[in-house]
Amino acid sequence: MNNPEANVATTPWSAAVKLMERWLENNERVDALLDTLPRTMAGQDRGRCQSLLFGAVRNLGRIDAHLVKFIERMPRPRLKAILLVAGFELIEGGDEHHVARVVHHAVEQAKTLASPPEARLVNAVVRKLAAALATETPPPKLATAEQLAAYFSHPLWLVKRWLAQFGGQSTRQLLEWNQHPSTVYARWRLRDRTPTPEELAFLLPTKWANFYEVKQGNWPAVEALLAAGALYLQDPSTRLAVGLLAPQPGEMIFDACAAPGGKSVAIADAMRSTSSGDASSGRIVSMDLPGDRIDRLKQNLGRVVGVDVALVQGDVLVPARKLLEEHNLPSEYQAVLIDVPCSNTGVMSHRVDVRWRLQENDFQKHSRQQLALLSAVCLRVALGGRLVYSTCSLEPEENEHVIGLFLEKHGTRYVLEKTAASQPWVDGHDGASAFLLRRKM
Repeated sequence: MNNPEANVATTPWSAAVKLMERWLENNERVDALLDTLPRTMAGQDRGRCQSLLFGAVRNLGRIDAHLVKFIERMPRPRLKAILLVAGFELIEGGDEHHVARVVHHAVEQAKTLASPPEARLVNAVVRKLAAALATETPPPKLATAEQLAAYFSHPLWLVKRWLAQFGGQSTRQLLEWNQHPSTVYARWRLRDRTPTPEELAFLLPTKWANFYEVKQGNWPAVEALLAAGALYLQDPSTRLAVGLLAPQPGEMIFDACAAPGGKSVAIADAMRSTSSGDASSGRIVSMDLPGDRIDRLKQNLGRVVGVDVALVQGDVLVPARKLLEEHNLPSEYQAVLIDVPCSNTGVMSHRVDVRWRLQENDFQKHSRQQLALLSAVCLRVALGGRLVYSTCSLEPEENEHVIGLFLEKHGTRYVLEKTAASQPWVDGHDGASAFLLRRKM
C-alpha cells in the first residue's frame, strides 16, 4: 500500500508535528526528541522546527482548554499534534491573512499527515480556535490561580504553589517569563582578547562579565567561535555556583555531578585565568553516572585547555573513595562542586516540558536524593576546603531545606559561609541557587 506521507519532503512544520506526536504518546524529553531530527534539517529550518515544537508544548494547556470545547473526544496523538502546532502559530499572532494561511496550511498538511476526513475536522477546529484565541484577554491584575494557569499554560497545582511562595505579582512575572523563548547566552572564554567589533555584530554585551547574548540569524559565525574555543553556550546563572567555588590555579577540584560538563569547563577557565595556562594550573576530576550524557561530558571536557581533567564514571552514593583511588586520583579535594539533579523550575523557559512532567510530591523526592548526594560528597572535601551545593530550582525544599538538614547532621564539621540565588523575572536569566559550605579545620 502506498504511503502518501513518504512522498512528501519533511518540512519544519511536519517534523514538529511528528515530534509532538511522539511527545504526546511517550512523554519523551523534548530536547532528546530534537536530537532525532535528520542532519539534513539544519540552520533556519531546524530553528523553526524547534520554535514550533517548543511553542506547542509551552501552550499545551491554553490550547487544550479551547479544544475540549470544540471536540467531543480528544483525537489521536497525530491529529492532536497538528492542532497544537497550528494553535501555537495562531498564538504567535498576525492579521486575518495570517490566520487564513495557518488554517489553509494545517488543512493541507493534515491531508497527508492524517487523512482527508481528519483534514476537514482540522479545518473546522482551527477556525474555531482562531476565533476563540482572538477574543482572549490577559488575566486581570487580581487574577485567580485558575485564570493564571489557563492563560499562561501551567498546571494549576504549580501556580497555586508559586502564589503561596512568591505572591501574585512575582508569580505572574514568572509565568510570563516561562512562556517566552529563552535568550541564548554565551560565555567568552579567551583570556588574551575581547570580542572584535565584527564579532560584536552578533554578540550583545550583558551586565554579567564575559557573558554575551547571541543575536539571532548568525549561527554559522557563532559555531565557528564555539569550534575555536572562544565561546561556550552557557546561561549567566552558572556563574553563581562557580563564583562561590572560586577555583584557584593549582587546585585539585572535584565536580561530582558533572554532566553535561558546562560547569567543569567554567571551573577550568577560571583556574587558568590568572595563570600561565600550562598543566600546573591544577586538575579537575569530573564524575557522573554512566549514561547518555557521558558523551556530552567527554565532548565538553575536550574543550578544556591549560588544566588537567579526568573523567570518572560512577555513582557518588556508592563509596567514591575506592573508585577514585582505582583511577589513581585523590580521595579529598580543596574544592568540591555538586550541582544536583533537581526539579528544574528555574529553567522552564527552555526546558519547556518540565511543567508537564512534574508531580506535586517530586520536590520531597528530590530533596531526599539531594541530601544523600550532598552528604556523600562532603566526605571528599579536605580540611578547610570548600563545598558548593547548587540547583536550578526555585523551590525551598531543594535549596534551603536541604542545607538546613545537612547542617543538622554535619554542623560539627561544616559551616555555611555564603549563598547566592537568582530569580528569572528579577535577574533576566535562569533561576538558580548556590550555597558555599566550608569544612572546619
